[in-house]
Amino acid sequence: MAFVEPITLAARGIHLEPLGLQHEAGLQAAASDGELWNIRITSVPEPHNVRAYIETALAAREAGHRFPFAVVDDATGKVLGSTSYHDIVPAIKRVEIGWTWYGKSSQRTHVNTTCKLLMLTHAFETLGCHVVGWRTDNFNFASQAAIERLGAKKDGVIRGHAIRRDGTIRDTVMYSMRSGEWPEAKAQLLYLRDKKRD
Repeated sequence: MAFVEPITLAARGIHLEPLGLQHEAGLQAAASDGELWNIRITSVPEPHNVRAYIETALAAREAGHRFPFAVVDDATGKVLGSTSYHDIVPAIKRVEIGWTWYGKSSQRTHVNTTCKLLMLTHAFETLGCHVVGWRTDNFNFASQAAIERLGAKKDGVIRGHAIRRDGTIRDTVMYSMRSGEWPEAKAQLLYLRDKKRD
């Protein structure tokens, strides 16, 4: 049995459902909303590469180390973006949250906070994780600030860790949250989420 079983998580007018090829057109539209693939420090696929992006994510799910979701608006069925559990290590009950991106029109709304609340709640309260981690590009300051707002602690920087889409080599900033830190982080996230306007 897989550590992360197929599940749909829902709150505040959005839901996270297991990613599949049926989401291809929706993800193409989300990526095109702001031409996100032009941002050097993200992993957002170009519209013509969305199918390969999904196939790669599904292969990683089959291998047991990633579980990708499509983020969908309940009212319209519009695909807003994607996010994943990844680097899943059942033996130590650890997952990371990443491969997260949303169309520009969904950014700076409640969507990201709601998704993180759903995923963290599931990780800590259903999967029984001891640790949830994040990683981001050392130049992705917006991502670092967003992760820190969740209540995650900075573990350090892995230098010369991964290749960016433009061929340069990035340093990766690592973050984590322990299960004992979750209750306070959850209270703060609920507060922040409820302050956001749709």
